[in-house]
Amino acid sequence: EVSRDELAAIRRAADAAPGPSSALAAAVTTVAVQVLSQRKLAWGILAEPVDVDVSVSRLASRREISGEIAARIDAAVRAGHLPAQDTALAATALLGALHESLVGPLAPENLDDSAKLRDAVQTVTLLALRAVGVMDARARGLVVQAVLPAKALVGA
Repeated sequence: EVSRDELAAIRRAADAAPGPSSALAAAVTTVAVQVLSQRKLAWGILAEPVDVDVSVSRLASRREISGEIAARIDAAVRAGHLPAQDTALAATALLGALHESLVGPLAPENLDDSAKLRDAVQTVTLLALRAVGVMDARARGLVVQAVLPAKALVGA
C-alpha cells in the first residue's frame, strides 16, 4: 500500500510538470521527499530484516518505481534533452543512489529541520539529473523549480 501511494505521488508530480526534463526532476524529487518524510518506514520497506519473506514485494515495488523513473528518462531522451542511454539501468542506479543516500546506513542523521531536508532533496535531485546527462546549469534550474511538498516534509 505504501509503495502504491509512493508510485501514485511520483506519477502525479511528474505528470503535472511542464516538460520531460521537469517531469524527471519532479519524479526524483518526489522519491526523495517520500523517503525523507518517512525514513523509518522507508528503511523498513527497503531493507529492514523481517521474519516473513517480503523480498518479492520489495522487488516488485522497486521495479515499478524504477520503471516510472525510466519512463521519464526515456521521454527526456526522445525529446532530445538527454543523451541516448540505457534508461532502465540509469533509473535503477538513480533509485539505488536515492535510497542509499537518504535512508541507507551512510545517510545523514542530522536532517531534523525543514531547511536541511530541503537541501538534502535538492542535492540528491541535482546529482540524479547530472548523472543522466542534464547539463549543470539546466539541472540547477530544474532543481530550483521543482516543487517540494512542504506538508510531506513537516515532522519527517
